[in-house]
Amino acid sequence: MSKKSGVAIVVGSFHKNECETMLAAAAGAIKERGMDLRAVVRVPGSYEKPLATKRLLLRDDVDAVVVLGIIEHGETAHGRVMGQSVSDALVTMQLEFMKPIGVGIIGPEVFPTQIQPRLVGHAVAAVAAVEVMLAGAESPYPI
Repeated sequence: MSKKSGVAIVVGSFHKNECETMLAAAAGAIKERGMDLRAVVRVPGSYEKPLATKRLLLRDDVDAVVVLGIIEHGETAHGRVMGQSVSDALVTMQLEFMKPIGVGIIGPEVFPTQIQPRLVGHAVAAVAAVEVMLAGAESPYPI
């Protein structure tokens, strides 16, 4: 019998209620797919997600990380810069550690009315992405 894949979740707390919905959806998807949820790390916002993710990737019992959160549309370019910085850091770590990172960050530039309908879908899609990458298989999604 093969060991279950260990997955950790990093979730922002800035949009607390919405992120808790995302966390519940991701945790449920991990369980439904036969993986083990090894850790949940809550961070203040998106800039803190790369460090929390790297700490988890260093653990031997963590095979993948799912990163959840929201970057809302703002009056300045701050959200775009944050989104780019965070996504660049996560992709770099994924290649450095050769462990998948499922990104379920809504935005940047999402408007408040667009958040609620995306919460569960983004969280579950991030889990599905790590499942596919852990299996080493081609994506079941058509091109």
